[in-house]
Amino acid sequence: MRRIDAISIGLGVFLAGGLIYGGLRYAGIEPQSAGVWSQVIFAAGLLGWVASYFLRVVTGNMTYNQQREDYENAVLEKRLQEMTPEELEALQASIDDETD
Repeated sequence: MRRIDAISIGLGVFLAGGLIYGGLRYAGIEPQSAGVWSQVIFAAGLLGWVASYFLRVVTGNMTYNQQREDYENAVLEKRLQEMTPEELEALQASIDDETD
């Protein structure tokens, strides 16, 4: 993540908090209650984000895992392209032997 991305996310979160608070105040909620409810909404959002992160960790559906899998597939594909026809036949024969 670049520095500008982190600054943008921080600024966005800060502005979202102000918008939530302003929306609650506009709806007629007292300032103290609006502050408490905006914090509750933020805490719920944070817990939801953390839960989604843990779900991706448990299922293995993370960016690093996908990049590693794509890299391994590309390496294997390149090795297959570099093999001679005789080597490909030998590989196919060994695969056929294992499946039987």
